[in-house]
Amino acid sequence: MRTFAHRLFLSAAVLLLAGAAQAEISVTSPFSRASAPTAKAGAAFLTLSIDAGSDKLLGGSSPVADKVELHTHLMQDGIAKMRPVDGGIPVTAGTPTELKPGGLHIMLIGLKAPLKQGESFPLTLNFEKAGAVSVNVPVQGPGAKAPMAEHDHGGHGEHSGHQH
Repeated sequence: MRTFAHRLFLSAAVLLLAGAAQAEISVTSPFSRASAPTAKAGAAFLTLSIDAGSDKLLGGSSPVADKVELHTHLMQDGIAKMRPVDGGIPVTAGTPTELKPGGLHIMLIGLKAPLKQGESFPLTLNFEKAGAVSVNVPVQGPGAKAPMAEHDHGGHGEHSGHQH
């Protein structure tokens, strides 16, 4: 009887682990804005989804910048201010998390070259559970507020990530 219970427990544990491993992060509608020739910072915007459970975006990296940080805009005394996000950005199944101008976004600090309209760059996002997910970010015009439909080359969740 003890062997049956032990096997049942192991089977349940394997099923739970398999279910957890199947949660997939989706990154859609990535875009960035062209930067001024002397700008040392830029931003990237995108939408994050997960098909089951939850995860948290902790940060990222890109060869176009020295540092990648998660930021948000806050209103303080009637003035919009940009602040780093502490503890990451949660992603929950059924509720896409939109990183967009004027809200949550990804800061590219220490740009190594200007971001030029029509070009794109790789961005690796680091999640608490899913690990690294890579996405290619198209650069749009300086005032772009949303991705262009034909530039939707988002990545989706594999632990090692990939690019389109």
